[in-house]
Amino acid sequence: MSNAYKLTVNGTTTFDVNEAQLSQLDAISTAPNNYHILKDSKPFKAATTQTNFLAKEYTVTVNNNTYTVNIANALDELIVAMGFEIGAAKQVNDIKAPIPGLILEINVTVGQEVQENDNLLVLEAMKMENTFQSPRAGVIKSIAVSKGDAVDKGQLLIEFE
Repeated sequence: MSNAYKLTVNGTTTFDVNEAQLSQLDAISTAPNNYHILKDSKPFKAATTQTNFLAKEYTVTVNNNTYTVNIANALDELIVAMGFEIGAAKQVNDIKAPIPGLILEINVTVGQEVQENDNLLVLEAMKMENTFQSPRAGVIKSIAVSKGDAVDKGQLLIEFE
């Protein structure tokens, strides 16, 4: 893997940068998260205003213009190309009944904010109680069943926003 990076600015403009190009910048820290930069003899005043290290996303102000910058290295690009994007498994937007059964409890309401692993409802099937937990953090958009309802396999139970 090389030391090249793909920068995406404001989700629209993408360009590649390598370490040689970065070394051509003359940057001096003037205060924490503030910099004075010379590029091709032109001065720039820059500041990092927000950082999300895990998402590799930074909000940067350059000469009073604010930009959101995402940084991806070669490994990140390879992961996307292979279809293994981080967090893709957490994009569950609905809960469906895996087997026929009877709704015993509903522990959430429409509009309620839930966290991953919060108890959503209890489904009785084959004389066993099955507790459904939230697969992700989110807000409950709709509840398609009521306590005491009989449900079929594949029937929509809960939908997330």
